[in-house]
Amino acid sequence: MAIKAVVFDLGGVLFDWDADYVYRELIPDEVARKHFLGHICNGAWRLKQDAGQSLQAGTDELAAAHPQHEMLIRLFYRRWPEMLRGTLPEGMAIFDALRHADIPVYALTNWAADTWPYTLSHYPFLQGFRRIVVSGLEGMVKPQLPLYHLTHERIGMDLPDISPAEIAFIDDTQINAEAARTFGWHGIHHIAATETARQLRELGLPV
Repeated sequence: MAIKAVVFDLGGVLFDWDADYVYRELIPDEVARKHFLGHICNGAWRLKQDAGQSLQAGTDELAAAHPQHEMLIRLFYRRWPEMLRGTLPEGMAIFDALRHADIPVYALTNWAADTWPYTLSHYPFLQGFRRIVVSGLEGMVKPQLPLYHLTHERIGMDLPDISPAEIAFIDDTQINAEAARTFGWHGIHHIAATETARQLRELGLPV
């Protein structure tokens, strides 16, 4: 069955985002920095904001739990724009190739609602997506299957009767790609752009 649409994750596929860009300055010691970003301002905490909790509420909650690190915690979202260092050329090459071939492209991203307006206003290429599903605006995150179902419904608004087997999904987090497969999409775990492009070509896409 031919692929009729491709869905992109954003961070790690098209965007170069890394908290290290800021915390290398704030916590020069690598061991201490890794501990802070791995155990305090970590992925599980960020996921709460990606699921719809406000940055203020998330920051206040974490600062109350770790008062000895309050200053460093409050700087996380205050300096968040500095963590977003632009786009990843290899991923963008895939995006551009699909757009050039008139393949409909969509985005499904775990992204905080409060940081999304900054991103949308600073990166015009996002207008190239037919639709973007932002977890923080929907109140649920990948790998929760209802978010994939919602995204599929949104794609169906443009491409009526499209089946899951006609959609390819690219995500740099393995569990998210696996959830896409569970839903019925062709989930690609994005590790290297060359490998992602190869898998897309095997699906018949011109990249």
